[in-house]
Amino acid sequence: MIVVTGATGNIGHSLLPSLTAAGQRVIAVSRGTQNITLPDGVRHQRADLTDLDTLRPAFTGADALFLHNTGVSAHLMDPPALLELAKAGGIGRVVLLSSQGVRTRPHSDSHGGVGRAFEDAVRQSGMEWTILRPGAFASNTYAWVESVRTQRAVAAPFGDVGLPVIDPADIAEVSAAALTEDGHSGQIYELTGPALSTPRQQAAAIGDALGEPIRFIEHNRAEARAQMLQFMPEPVAETTLDILGTPNADEQRISPDVEKILGRAPRTFAAWAQRNVVAFR
Repeated sequence: MIVVTGATGNIGHSLLPSLTAAGQRVIAVSRGTQNITLPDGVRHQRADLTDLDTLRPAFTGADALFLHNTGVSAHLMDPPALLELAKAGGIGRVVLLSSQGVRTRPHSDSHGGVGRAFEDAVRQSGMEWTILRPGAFASNTYAWVESVRTQRAVAAPFGDVGLPVIDPADIAEVSAAALTEDGHSGQIYELTGPALSTPRQQAAAIGDALGEPIRFIEHNRAEARAQMLQFMPEPVAETTLDILGTPNADEQRISPDVEKILGRAPRTFAAWAQRNVVAFR
């Protein structure tokens, strides 16, 4: 049996059907119970990763764990204690969704620090482990939904700076492979899309999917910072803007790992936009 934390998020939502299609029994863990649609046969466990007592029923009798360490409460978690509880419940394999920032921004507490603590705990857990370090998600552009719907416009900074954004569905498929197949123990995979994609190109791809042009409005750093500070702490906003505006070579590197694991190239941003266009209508 496989426990999936963050089961209602971008990755977990896609991971669940991949696992059930492979015949796996799955427990979906999330903090809430509203608006949850799960594949047939998946058991839901309401739990909070910061409250270990709520996790005990999910871990007991399970074999493997997908651990999603990102989110606003990640810094409140106790990774060694969480993993010890998982081991006590019978779990012997853990796949950690970490972040590319652990390697590319190691001195940033907001992007590297929390992820590094989780990675260290996983490596020292005594379980079989695999660490996934994705870059920027294609689904980050859901932040543009309202402006695309109402104005057919996108406002973003650094319009011509590209990053190899990855489709969350590819992360989910790699996660499923690491959870169910042999050969991934002790591996760290960096997950990216197949090519650099700029905000201007992403807006155009959404327009192509809609069949209507999308106007791109380039914000300067100060405008983008003011917008980000409405929903993220200042250190996170500053580092995010650094990555978006002046990415280093490692952050723009195209990783071969998705293709190596799945036997096919990663999906493009345009393919993500076509598949998710209904959100922007």
